[in-house]
Amino acid sequence: MPRLSRLNRSEVAPELRDVYDTFLRDRGNVPYFFRTLAHRPEIFRTATAHMHAVLNTGTLPTKLKELVVVRTSQLNCTAYCLASHTAISLRLGTTPEQIEALKCWRDSPLFSEAEKVALHLAEVMTSDSLHYGDEDLAELKRFYAEGEIVELMAAIGLFNYFNRFNNVLQMEPTKPASAEELAEAGVVTAAV
Repeated sequence: MPRLSRLNRSEVAPELRDVYDTFLRDRGNVPYFFRTLAHRPEIFRTATAHMHAVLNTGTLPTKLKELVVVRTSQLNCTAYCLASHTAISLRLGTTPEQIEALKCWRDSPLFSEAEKVALHLAEVMTSDSLHYGDEDLAELKRFYAEGEIVELMAAIGLFNYFNRFNNVLQMEPTKPASAEELAEAGVVTAAV
C-alpha cells in the first residue's frame, strides 16, 4: 500500500496528460514517483523537465549519466530507482557484469579511468560531499570539461533527491502500465 496516493492519468489535469503520455510511450509506464509528484502539478512538470534536461542533454553520453545514477541509487539503497535505472542502463549498453561490478568498481577492469573518476564523484557526493578534495577535482578535470562536470553533478544530485523522496515513501518498483492506460495515451502495443 503506497504511503501517498499515486494519481492515474485520468486523475491529473488535462494539461499534464501529455507528460503521462510521453512516459507511457517511452517507458511503458508512468513511474510511481512522478504519479506521486502529480499532486503538485508545478513540481511534477518541472521535475520531469529537469530530469529530461539532466539525463538527455549536454555532451556526455546518457549511458555514463545512467551509470552514476545507478551507483548513487545503490549507495542510497533505493530499490525503486535501482530497478528503473538499471533497466535503462542495460538498454543503453551497460552489461550485467558492469552493474554487478559497481559495488567494487575501483578494482574492476570493466570500467575506464574516466568512468572510475565519475563513479568516485558519485560516491563522494552521495556519502561525504564536504570532502571532495582539490586532487579529486583535478583528476575529474583530466577527463571532463567543466560543463560535463556540471552534467555529472546534476545527475548525481538529482538522484540523491529522488532517492531520498522514494526511500521515505518506501516506493516499490513501478509495474508496467495496463493495456487500458496505454490505449488512453494512444500507445499501440503488439499483439502477443
